[in-house]
Amino acid sequence: MKLSEELIYRGFKAETTIENPEELDSRENKTFYWGADPSADSLTIGNLAALMMCACFVRHGYKPYLLVGGATGQIGDPKENGERDLKTLDEVEHNKQCIKKQVENVIMSAMESCDEVSPQVTMVDNYDWFKNINYLDFLREVGKSFSMTQLLDRQFVQNRIGEGGAGISYAEFSYTLIQGYDFLHLFRKYDVRMQLCGADQFGNCTTGMHLIKRLENANVDVWSTPLIIDPVTGRKFGKSEGNAVWLAGTDNGGGNFTSIFDFYQFWLNQPDEAVEDLIKMYTVLDKDEIEDILRQHMAEPEKRIAQRALARGVTEVVHGKAAAEAIENLTAVLFDRNTDFTEFTEEELTEFAAYLPVVTKGTMLVDALVNTGLAESKKKAREYVGQGAITINGVKLLEDKAIEQTAIVKKGKNKFIIIK
Repeated sequence: MKLSEELIYRGFKAETTIENPEELDSRENKTFYWGADPSADSLTIGNLAALMMCACFVRHGYKPYLLVGGATGQIGDPKENGERDLKTLDEVEHNKQCIKKQVENVIMSAMESCDEVSPQVTMVDNYDWFKNINYLDFLREVGKSFSMTQLLDRQFVQNRIGEGGAGISYAEFSYTLIQGYDFLHLFRKYDVRMQLCGADQFGNCTTGMHLIKRLENANVDVWSTPLIIDPVTGRKFGKSEGNAVWLAGTDNGGGNFTSIFDFYQFWLNQPDEAVEDLIKMYTVLDKDEIEDILRQHMAEPEKRIAQRALARGVTEVVHGKAAAEAIENLTAVLFDRNTDFTEFTEEELTEFAAYLPVVTKGTMLVDALVNTGLAESKKKAREYVGQGAITINGVKLLEDKAIEQTAIVKKGKNKFIIIK
């Protein structure tokens, strides 16, 4: 497939300044940039969708400039309903380093199956050019290029300053100018001619287009991908919605992580109505492979063939093939009705412990549930126990007690703890 065809097939097209997507196939200048602010020490699967779109461009010969916003992260991307809490400079630096690694890992992993392209990923940080900018120079060059009317027309500004709005600080009001200058800088230094983004960032991204047109008399473009919507709740996936699925598999210090086991289970449990769109967007499987998987799935939906292929594919991209294979095998064992949990060896449990929460022998059951996040409070943990929702080595336990033996604790359908 050509790039334009693949973008449409995988669902990577929302609002864009490019009238005919086929223009992308024959561009002389094949550069783009995509940016993320270090507002947390991990990206989410919402960000991952945009990164998979970036990988799609790279597979077709585009050179990526991947920006981590060390400068914009000190302000914070304006929310629809109120001011963000400012991160300390240490927090921003920590988050920035974590996200850089994730971005590089995802892009390189998504490119492994492409033999023809050896991507040269250029990581940039807007703090590198903003740290020395004179405020008056910025106002003269950038500030004078925008009217207040243009800025006040932005939807997030309208929401914040309209009736019942929370108001907006000058810092967040200026965010769009800072982001616009990023595009201008990358155009001037690297001749970057296109910005990729999520649909919610399209307005901010056109600021850079306006600056480049006004100050450099040149035309550039913006291409956005749709936001990913949770088919159950109807909300977008992301940390601002409180339903984030994080790319980090372990805690980087901020508590923003989703274990690799839970990450795999998230995709495995997607409903049939969502799996076709998700497998196109979140895996590097080609069209023929996807269509074959979907045909098999339609013939025997009870086997959840598409969900398994989705879970394996996206886990490989984010956490690597070895981890994906291990989790796939672990899932098969844990969910096999014929599995006797008492027969697992110490060596096998040690392998499981690499991907599941571990509690030392002698811990009270209620404490184990709370300490591993399987219950939000001791009261809730006791409710789970009383309702028969907790099993130890396959046997229901209806009272709180110390767990003295090596065991596997299961809560509900797909939550596990290793006791060892």
